[in-house]
Amino acid sequence: MPNSKLTSKQAVDGAKVSLRVATPADTALIASMHARNWAAAYRGILPDRYIDHELPGERAAHWIARMKEIEAGAGCVLIAEHEGDAVGFVCLVEPDETGSVLVDNLHALPGHRGLGTGTVMLNEAARWARARGARQLHLSVLEQNAAAIGFYESRGWKLDAREADHMAGIDLFSLRYVLALD
Repeated sequence: MPNSKLTSKQAVDGAKVSLRVATPADTALIASMHARNWAAAYRGILPDRYIDHELPGERAAHWIARMKEIEAGAGCVLIAEHEGDAVGFVCLVEPDETGSVLVDNLHALPGHRGLGTGTVMLNEAARWARARGARQLHLSVLEQNAAAIGFYESRGWKLDAREADHMAGIDLFSLRYVLALD
């Protein structure tokens, strides 16, 4: 995949957010952003020992494997940049048999939330999915992640299911949200 700019869009605060296709060279950056975001969002939800000691290495191993799948054609990872700095990313998985694209991860770094970065990434995710003939997007969000749930619901996503989940050695629940693509 080329390391090229895909789009540049106006963010809510007036700042330009650009998206580029991630390459294998971005694996450590993506893992770091993912771990930093989880540490901020999941403190008090996931065990502190996991967040403080296991999370960075676990996310690094996850993204090494995931980027191999992405490079083999499983989907696409886009990195959001503001003034040349990486401020978030979204991972999209090719449409499944029902015509739905999984938004496998969508993260705007702490300090860049509420500035339009997530909206730019979701808009590009919808465009990317439509270009592949998808009829909807879907994702999972931890039930306790009220900020993320509010973000998705305010953009028209609908609760589809509540599912048992297991993360960091604990049982919890994830909510499946869907967005129909018109």
